Amino acid sequence: MKFTQPFTLKSGVTLNNRILMAPMTISASQPNGDVTEEELAYYHRRAKSGIGAVITACAYINSLGVGFPDSLGVESDERIPSLKRLADAIHSGGAKAILQIFHAGRMTNSQLLGEQPVSASDVPALRPNAEIPRPLTEEEVKATIQDFADATRRAIEAGFDGVELHGANTYLLQQFVSPHSNRRTDKWGGNAAERIAFPLAVVDAVKETVAKYAKKPFAIGYRFSPEEKEEPGITIDDTILLIDALADKGIDYLHVSVNRFDAESMRDDKDSRGRVAVIQEAIGERIPVIGVGGLQTVDQVEAALDIVPLVSLGHALIMDPEWYEKAVNQKEDEIFTALHLSKEQELDIPKPLWELIMNVPGWFTVEE
Repeated sequence: MKFTQPFTLKSGVTLNNRILMAPMTISASQPNGDVTEEELAYYHRRAKSGIGAVITACAYINSLGVGFPDSLGVESDERIPSLKRLADAIHSGGAKAILQIFHAGRMTNSQLLGEQPVSASDVPALRPNAEIPRPLTEEEVKATIQDFADATRRAIEAGFDGVELHGANTYLLQQFVSPHSNRRTDKWGGNAAERIAFPLAVVDAVKETVAKYAKKPFAIGYRFSPEEKEEPGITIDDTILLIDALADKGIDYLHVSVNRFDAESMRDDKDSRGRVAVIQEAIGERIPVIGVGGLQTVDQVEAALDIVPLVSLGHALIMDPEWYEKAVNQKEDEIFTALHLSKEQELDIPKPLWELIMNVPGWFTVEE
């Protein structure tokens, strides 16, 4: 079985196998950003099944980066003890621990922040009730880059094995890449090659931090969305420009964000090629690509690993924390492929996440 094979990243971090837990918002932290007992149980339970690594829900790097109520914080040294508990909970399950760090940018609101959201430019997101963000000043851009670096230092001090920069799902890093949200005329805006300056500067700062503080192998990953629906919006050519530059930086992996592993172009109805396969073909020989998107069965995972070297599982591990254990022991017929409503307590799913799932259409549930 391909998914059981170990994999060593460029940094020297070795995954016991090719399966990672995908980062998923759970909104179960304390109001100040500290981890809760529910979260610790949730992550530990899934780590101990045998997966190679857990990528956490996104942690905000500063007070303007908060995107969700009760989300995980990495914005202050006061969070380090909390983050250490989280890393320890994952490690005690036997998996590597990767902290996803982010800034929500315009994808938040003044009610949550207590002030106007910020972004690359003063262009609101194309969604209901979106607020007009305030453009970051030159000084604030540089401070935000440093905030990503400081968040990385905290992750190192807390004992994590890596960070994943969340440049997907229309958050701040993507907002600088996008021609829709970035209308700047300074050094942080312009054509496609110029709009990637901010994420590349963040990567440079994070790399410098790792070189200075890490005493053991420490991975740097980058998650991105291949395209945008907006006009103007990110095209697959823009993305290939970005990921080629990221590969030049020598980071450890690229993590594609799509809702289905075989998802086609959202911009061109005539382009039927799966976005993950396109990304792998464009860059896979230079940097490992993590594929994701609706993978549930062993056959689906094995087929995905024919295309990319690593896969991440999201909903599959919510529905069945023992997915890997059952799969490796050839008990695939025992894997839960739906959310069993009678097993809320047994699955160690934090109550806020359970309530979120119950209000999101598309989840396949069964009652017993």
